[in-house]
Amino acid sequence: MVATHNPGKLAEMRELLAPHGVEAISAGDLGLGEPEETGDSFRANAAIKAIAAAKAADLPAFADDSGLVVDALDGAPGIYSARWAGDNKDFTAAMTRIERLLQERGAAAPDRRSAHFVSALCVAWPDGHIEEVEARADGTLVWPPRGTAGFGYDPMFLPDGHTRTFGEMTSVEKHGLPPLGLGLSHRARAFVKLAEICLD
Repeated sequence: MVATHNPGKLAEMRELLAPHGVEAISAGDLGLGEPEETGDSFRANAAIKAIAAAKAADLPAFADDSGLVVDALDGAPGIYSARWAGDNKDFTAAMTRIERLLQERGAAAPDRRSAHFVSALCVAWPDGHIEEVEARADGTLVWPPRGTAGFGYDPMFLPDGHTRTFGEMTSVEKHGLPPLGLGLSHRARAFVKLAEICLD
């Protein structure tokens, strides 16, 4: 089970799990509530979600906590990335807020707009055993946002070494694993680590 109520995140996780013959249902599909994310790190929040779901459903649960870390904003929005989009998940407003804050700090040049995505993954079993990994994808923030693929902050994130944002890439390009894709995303990189521990 994937401990998420986020359809974009669920779709990416299903695509990552499929080559391993693992079919996933979501916490939302099972009618499970969302635990309060009280951790002070991505890793802590992923564990909170996975452990709560594993106990509630009596199934192994796979959770991700991820977000955007902007250097010029002292690491914000960080673990609060989803909250910056508000209850209605308005990431256009969240991206606009980031751009406004960058402009206020004089961060117009690309070398002042560095950022990275972090993904912490946790698998929890009903008996309390957990496995945790973390990975990141480095890049630069662009304005205006480009592309309508992906979700969240993808349209303003230009991964290092590429000319298209995550929002302009297909899902296979962004998080598909070789040989099909480039495995660029933070979630794909974390999943490779987790697969070595749990699936291979």
